[in-house]
Amino acid sequence: MWLDLRSLEERLSTDFVGRRIVYLTSTPSTQDIARAEAEQGAPEGTAVLAEEQTAGRGRFGRAWVSPAGRNLYLTLVLRPPLARLRSLSMVAPLATALAVQDVSDLSPRIKWPNDVLIGGRKLSGMLVETELSGQTVRYSLVGIGLNVNYDIEEESEIAGIATSVKRELGREVSREEALAALLNRFEELYLQAGRGAEVHQAWKARLETLGRQVKVSFRDQVHEGVAEDVDPEGSLILRRADGSLLTIEAGEVTLRQ
Repeated sequence: MWLDLRSLEERLSTDFVGRRIVYLTSTPSTQDIARAEAEQGAPEGTAVLAEEQTAGRGRFGRAWVSPAGRNLYLTLVLRPPLARLRSLSMVAPLATALAVQDVSDLSPRIKWPNDVLIGGRKLSGMLVETELSGQTVRYSLVGIGLNVNYDIEEESEIAGIATSVKRELGREVSREEALAALLNRFEELYLQAGRGAEVHQAWKARLETLGRQVKVSFRDQVHEGVAEDVDPEGSLILRRADGSLLTIEAGEVTLRQ
């Protein structure tokens, strides 16, 4: 039931991501533990893993259902330069989608900006939090929740909107294999993001939002239109009914038929 950390380590090909692990059987939130670790000088790539979160959270303060021993709940401590900060919202979902594909041959899509979906149902969510000192990034915390062997039908309130790798395959997969793939892919893309546009293009190619009529809610404002494009920083470019273009840095997207 619990993760086999030795098996995980054997599968890692990273230099720094996941090479230091803080492993907990239960915690309110990996994000909070990772923040404390970062404040104490934890090295970049430190991964805080928990078998269960009792107060897991996603974007906009939403609860993240986190049953024990079935899924992956982790937060990575990173220290990127300011210029690469926004790339984290592309790296995290893309690494997750590619990792799932590596271990299952499923091909997840991404709903802008960083929800990972299969068949329109949510497989994984991200939460990126950053502590700045002036124009310097003190640290960034990248939280990832990935439904691996979760029997979604047991949670009636999310059964219609969420999924898991097990649900899609009809069988369980190794969480150690999935986690190693995620950490390997994350380091690969994190380093690539500092060298060029490949990550942006690969993330964009998986976006199911583009070309769709959408409604975007952010900071008590609602905008509607066609999701026309995304810029190199990951912002959504929305074409409104009057033909004007609006660039939105972040928000909650509803796809409209």
